[in-house]
Amino acid sequence: MPFTLLQLQTSDLLVTYVEDGTSDGWPIILTHGFPYDVHAFDDVVPLLVDQGARVIRPFVRGYGPTSFLSPSTMRSGQQAALGKDLIEVLDALGIQGAIVAGFDWGGLASCVAAALWPDKIGGLVSYASYDIVDIARQQEGYPPSLEKSIWYQHLFQTERGRVALTKSRKEIARMLWREWSPNWSFDEATLSQTAASFDNPDFVDVVLHCYRFHFGLAQSDPRLRPLETLLAGRPTIKVPSVTLDGTDDPLKPGGTADHAKMFVGKHEHRVIKAGHNIPKESPSVFADAIFTVRNWVREGSGHTVRQ
Repeated sequence: MPFTLLQLQTSDLLVTYVEDGTSDGWPIILTHGFPYDVHAFDDVVPLLVDQGARVIRPFVRGYGPTSFLSPSTMRSGQQAALGKDLIEVLDALGIQGAIVAGFDWGGLASCVAAALWPDKIGGLVSYASYDIVDIARQQEGYPPSLEKSIWYQHLFQTERGRVALTKSRKEIARMLWREWSPNWSFDEATLSQTAASFDNPDFVDVVLHCYRFHFGLAQSDPRLRPLETLLAGRPTIKVPSVTLDGTDDPLKPGGTADHAKMFVGKHEHRVIKAGHNIPKESPSVFADAIFTVRNWVREGSGHTVRQ
């Protein structure tokens, strides 16, 4: 899908993003995770634009052409940074009340934004439900079968992991795509298109900090500690939300239906036959979840969208 790259400035970043649809369309921001980029939503975007959406896809910090404004800014990948970036993108665009949707880091960022800044968010679509990291729970460990699936997170705690990610970022992505989406047949061109975003000079530092911080083994950006304190309190999500699970995702064995208590606004949970990369594997399902939230907002079940 050809597109024009646009840029905006936040407090820390020069964010590169893609925009589709008309400027007066209803706003939706799609946020990717690791190891993906904005192309994960290529098949979702036309479905949304066809229904009048204004679709914004930022390259997350450390990916693609997005860059830090200052060399002295901590290359943090922690959840408060990701959520704050998302809110600041919307603020820079002058949009309040957008629907936010994502998976992996993008689901995390969207959940953080919805939990901490509900007045700025119209609704939420999140793969893996309440995806805010419970850092205290992370210290307790998980069953061996799940620990095996997150081998990359364990690797990234070490300097061996830094070397591996620096030298083999595309190969690691290939391995993870295959493991997480066992029934998705992607070609080399699709992988290469996304892997170009991993050449960002801050990619390795941001990724390593993300997984080290969420394991409780790296320090917070001092400016973000108040937000992390709020997140540690497990804030509920009040905006109308559709959450998704993929039956074939080894990272979410058994699914996340038990997260329902964390959603105190209008909420629906859906389980589909797919792996981790739902926007690529089942774009119509991902788009339909967004349309459901959009309809709730229009019916008055959520916040009014304002531009």
